[in-house]
Amino acid sequence: MGHIKLSDIDLLDVGNTIRLAGAIYRGNGKVFLAFLPDERGKMHPSPQDDDDVFFYPGQVPMDVLDMDRDDWTKFLRQSDILEIKAFQEQPDGKIAKAIVRKSQRQISQVISWEIFKRDGYKCRYCGKDDIPLTVDHLVLWEDCGPSIPENLVSSCRKCNKTRGNTQYAEWLKSDYLKAVSEGRQDNPGIGLIAIRELHELATTLDAIPRMPHKPSKR
Repeated sequence: MGHIKLSDIDLLDVGNTIRLAGAIYRGNGKVFLAFLPDERGKMHPSPQDDDDVFFYPGQVPMDVLDMDRDDWTKFLRQSDILEIKAFQEQPDGKIAKAIVRKSQRQISQVISWEIFKRDGYKCRYCGKDDIPLTVDHLVLWEDCGPSIPENLVSSCRKCNKTRGNTQYAEWLKSDYLKAVSEGRQDNPGIGLIAIRELHELATTLDAIPRMPHKPSKR
């Protein structure tokens, strides 16, 4: 267990990939760690569980986040409103960085596990089934893609992060996806049928409803 400062993490991850996992209580000479259960009410997640399911100490690296009063103000505000970085073009043509509010994009555990089960508890892009999974939006969240099963696929964190905000049609053409889906030395890939299914998903995107996401409120 190490000690880190708030400046050591990306503040914009708070409320998104860094989420509430429980609470710590102190009294009567003891410290009580109260971890939240998963959606099944279980406290000991199985190996295929992803970041959204909370683990006990010893199963994942733990750090003590040393924060003063100002740091706590920043941390709690960010966990409440979830902001993102954006780049805006100014009237003079210059590009300026901005911070904009974004609505919560957390997906319920019920839906996440429905997707994992449907997709065989493996990444639809690379086929790995021995690493933590997330869910990926086919129609991007930023493009008002809803968090419904028709718009979600299971994805390992590496594939999800590599895709980022790439449009699905462009993602299908990417060198990265081509390499991991067809297989390489460290992974056999997903097979021709699964690759074909990924491309067939592109034909369903127009039928997926767009749902504007309301910004979080203070």
